Amino acid sequence: MQVLLSMAAFALAASISPGPVNIVALGSGASHGFAASLRHVSGATIGFTVLLLLTGLGLNELLAGWPAASRLLQWSGIGFLLYLAWKLASDNGELGHSQQRPSFRHGAIMQWLNPKAWLAALAGMGAYASDGNIALIWQFAAIYFVICYLSIASWAYAGARLQHLLHHPPRMRLFNRLLALLLAGSTLYLL
Repeated sequence: MQVLLSMAAFALAASISPGPVNIVALGSGASHGFAASLRHVSGATIGFTVLLLLTGLGLNELLAGWPAASRLLQWSGIGFLLYLAWKLASDNGELGHSQQRPSFRHGAIMQWLNPKAWLAALAGMGAYASDGNIALIWQFAAIYFVICYLSIASWAYAGARLQHLLHHPPRMRLFNRLLALLLAGSTLYLL
């Protein structure tokens, strides 16, 4: 039981803290509402859970043996995050119309290109299932799935709660540009 609680605490700390996926969930909630943002939340959660499982099953060892793939993943992540930041910064501020609708696919892709997700997967599996115990890998993934979903959803919910404050396009533009700056800033970690 103590190991499961420790896994849950790790998952919560890694999932609820600010990062690219949570920033996009916040912006999505503010622009499109909570219900529409659940597509992003679901994609990001499933995308991360698959990454976590594959890391536990040896994906990290495969990438360590092929440095070019790791570098390609890193630069793809930088490009994708900068693209999302540009989309936010260039938004006209009209709620629900101009921004790309939240999608399951983008949520999942974001996790695979997100440095925070890779660090969480590598550190988590290294701490809790480094011996390759399949049962622990699946337990950790199950716990992480629930906590990750609730954490990202809380960011989308917070954004949706801000919607009434951001109903005016100039305020929404300012909010989106702030989020774009945070998202672009998170790419500095990759460099």
